Amino acid sequence: MSAVIDTTHSHDDHDEHHAPTGIKRWIFSTNHKDIGTMYLIFSFLMFLFGGSMAMVIRAELFQPGLQLVEPAFFNQLTTMHGLVMVFGAVMPATVGLANWMIPLMIGAPDMALPRMNNMSFWILPFAFTLLASSFFLEGGAPNFGWTFYAPLSTTYGPPSTDFFILGVHMLGISSIMGAINVIVTVMNLRAPGMSYMKLPLFVWTWFITAFLLVLVMPVLAGVVTMMLTDRHFGTSFFEAAGGGDPVLFQHVFWFFGHPEVYIMILPAFGIASAIIPTFSRKPLFGYSSMVYASASIAGLSFIVWAHHMFTTGMPVFSELFFMYATILIAVPTGVKVFNWVATMWRGSITYETPMLYALAFVILFTIGGFSGIMLAMAPVDMQYHDTYFVVAHFHYVLFPGAIFGTIAAVYYWMPKWSGRMYNETLAKIQFWLSMIFVNLTFFPMHFSGLAGMPRRIPDYALQFADFNMWASVGAFGLGLTQLLFIYILWDCYKNGKKVGMEVWEGAEGLEWTVPSPAPHHTFSVPPVIK
Repeated sequence: MSAVIDTTHSHDDHDEHHAPTGIKRWIFSTNHKDIGTMYLIFSFLMFLFGGSMAMVIRAELFQPGLQLVEPAFFNQLTTMHGLVMVFGAVMPATVGLANWMIPLMIGAPDMALPRMNNMSFWILPFAFTLLASSFFLEGGAPNFGWTFYAPLSTTYGPPSTDFFILGVHMLGISSIMGAINVIVTVMNLRAPGMSYMKLPLFVWTWFITAFLLVLVMPVLAGVVTMMLTDRHFGTSFFEAAGGGDPVLFQHVFWFFGHPEVYIMILPAFGIASAIIPTFSRKPLFGYSSMVYASASIAGLSFIVWAHHMFTTGMPVFSELFFMYATILIAVPTGVKVFNWVATMWRGSITYETPMLYALAFVILFTIGGFSGIMLAMAPVDMQYHDTYFVVAHFHYVLFPGAIFGTIAAVYYWMPKWSGRMYNETLAKIQFWLSMIFVNLTFFPMHFSGLAGMPRRIPDYALQFADFNMWASVGAFGLGLTQLLFIYILWDCYKNGKKVGMEVWEGAEGLEWTVPSPAPHHTFSVPPVIK
């Protein structure tokens, strides 16, 4: 049974004459494809907004000394860049892909709760308007880093911190609504005969991600509410003078913050698990182990939060526990990487753009994983903590991980969405430029971090000048390359060659369904040695 039942018109054919058109079609839409498209467009706009802030940060760090911006504004930029990229670019992009693809992959007519789906999207633009407007308030935007540690954010936060608190609440509500929708859809609207262990892996990873969101977003809501009451209602959750504890903030925040990292990367795992089998012309190796590995990663993510806190002076027993638990996550992650490589082994691989992005994702994400194991070592982390090594680590996980995964998905599914093929030559140019510049930007940060350069500081000692210059050059190249991506998408919708139902040559059946029969080939036969 093919796992895709295309329901392009099923949702609104019955009401064809009353279907809203123009702007109303988008504002009131309950169609999963329209809402998915809005999520993707919104996330790309936020990606450009967050990226423009990164450009200013890297321009300031191009050489030592203070050039462009005041130190206070620099801190506002680092804070807003992190918040916009995490909550505005990465998360809405993966929700957009879930909206588009999950109903198609499980044979559902739409998402289970279409009106809630519409509302979960429309909360986002208002939340980010609230956050962005804080730049224009007295005291400027929040300036305490995207992790908003107390007491920087409570006692010393600018007046705009209250806008930030309300914005984060709205983002959390949106995420919970989107997650509930995914859970209900996958549990109730699967096509007859589609058991859980026949779900495509993208659906599985999103299903697991949705449970993570429902579990951790209320924790974020709790911590920002405690901040609010500390600021305005006389409580002392994080105020040492009133009997509170600033380290409590870190515990509560990272109990949300660490699963959040996996919320951003798990959908990309599912995307790689869809793309790599297609362009290897082989079924995915070790399907059930991939499902269990994804679930294990999600489960373990709840017991490793304090590896962000090794420098707070916790007992040695606690440091050992969090160190070993963190290293344990490398096991299911290693299973996934092994299975992707085994899928490609002796496959008939072709290197179309989605496959290039998927391969870059696997390789660079693995590099990010290795530096993560280094940071997990409690005694060593004392040296690495709050240096550019940490910045290099999480950007290697998030940019080549979450962002490359999303771009791979767009190239892979866009012919299916639009019925048109993008310009493969331009897309490959965009890939290679992104690949070069992403490494030029973030690889030197490992060295400046190991040499002791602190993060979130607008000025630095002379010995870090060369590394920072290369990183800034790479960052500007990376930013300009994404403008080429805009042109490729526009060109695809305007001038792209029309394609039929089967988009990727030689990969029929593999694109959608997991329990597909092996394709016709000879590479499973052992070679004859003469």
